[in-house]
Amino acid sequence: MDKTYFDKYSRILDEKNFYNSYGKVKEVIGLTIQVKGIKSFVGEVCEIVLNKNEIVRAEVVGFKGENALLMPLGDLRGVNAGALVKSTGKSLRVKVGDALLGKVLDGLGNVIGEEELNLPDEVDVYNSPPNPMKRKRIKEIMPTGVKAIDGLLTCGQGQRLGIFAGSGVGKSTLLGMMSRYCKSDINVIALIGERGREVLDFIETSLGEEGLRNTIVVCATSDQPALIRLKGAFVATAIAEYFRDQGKQVMLMMDSVTRFAMAQREVGLAIGEPPATKGYTPSVFAILPQLLERSGTSDKGSITAFYTVLVEGDDMNEPIADTVRGILDGHIILTRKIAEKNHFPAIDVQKSISRLMKEIVTEDHYKAANELRNNLAVYEKAEDLINLGAYKKGSNPLIDMSVTLNPKILDFLQQKVEEEIDFPAVVKKIENIFV
Repeated sequence: MDKTYFDKYSRILDEKNFYNSYGKVKEVIGLTIQVKGIKSFVGEVCEIVLNKNEIVRAEVVGFKGENALLMPLGDLRGVNAGALVKSTGKSLRVKVGDALLGKVLDGLGNVIGEEELNLPDEVDVYNSPPNPMKRKRIKEIMPTGVKAIDGLLTCGQGQRLGIFAGSGVGKSTLLGMMSRYCKSDINVIALIGERGREVLDFIETSLGEEGLRNTIVVCATSDQPALIRLKGAFVATAIAEYFRDQGKQVMLMMDSVTRFAMAQREVGLAIGEPPATKGYTPSVFAILPQLLERSGTSDKGSITAFYTVLVEGDDMNEPIADTVRGILDGHIILTRKIAEKNHFPAIDVQKSISRLMKEIVTEDHYKAANELRNNLAVYEKAEDLINLGAYKKGSNPLIDMSVTLNPKILDFLQQKVEEEIDFPAVVKKIENIFV
């Protein structure tokens, strides 16, 4: 036989699979499925065949000796010892396209409550962050429509900011407001670990019909398995990356990173990782930068990202908050003290910062913002004396000025949810405070 034909057909035989290889479920402990007899890799999706020829998908999350450890991408009911397990040889992928706009997806990227869409492209959920040498510098402003943010914490196209707050302080309402009024081409909103009741409420009340029109919502509620809550964050990021690669300006909002970290903690503890800081496993602190660094600018477009962090007990220095704050390009602090004064949004501008504001705004804008902060600081320091009547007018000209300007400053920092204001008007308002 001619050697060329021999090599050709040998190669075909090597590349083709003429039989299926199956493993078997050895044991199930909690949410972990131990499988014997499959060759797989971490992140690979496998199919568990049930008695009624139904399929339960699961992902490889680790190994124990020669056995693979899987966690379900769905319900575990029906999985029994000895059930056949087939390797797919692929990691999780999600279908994408313009038809997703205005749709609500589950944590695996499937449209909720509608027939499957005919989407043209498919992307891997696990992408690498853009090459740091190819990331464009952030020079353009991304207006959010929120006065306190645009005026004092100005965000650039491709910047990543964290919104830190305790429960019930207004994070979700602020995200909905920004998604309606921001000047991005496309919004991607990830609701990770949210209460099921709040999802529809957020879409209809905070987002509204107008906001949903150019928005894709990815939802993985708190009752979903930990792995699906994790995937929801990666799926939303992958969808945002797809539109960024088309040269679009994308706004990615995730609520919340804390619940994403809690889901990873569940996975880590289930496969035997040792608990570290406050019960969080080491993999939590490894996976956070892998997720957060994927947003930002690339050589084609940008993803401007806002990540909420639900701080436990209003402690802004708890492990997840501290880690996320060190990764992002700024932080917005919402405090219960301000919220209790019926002040919305409850942003503590003294404790918040945008690391890129100075580089993207005009000198006059930056000077006015600093002057406002200084007046707030002077007033807060002397507030107890003023309220007690112990301060005598004329004793300190800085305090006198802060008392005069305080009503104007508070009026500027407050905003109704339905109130929309463009960026030039915000700059004019902040400069007019000191006229």
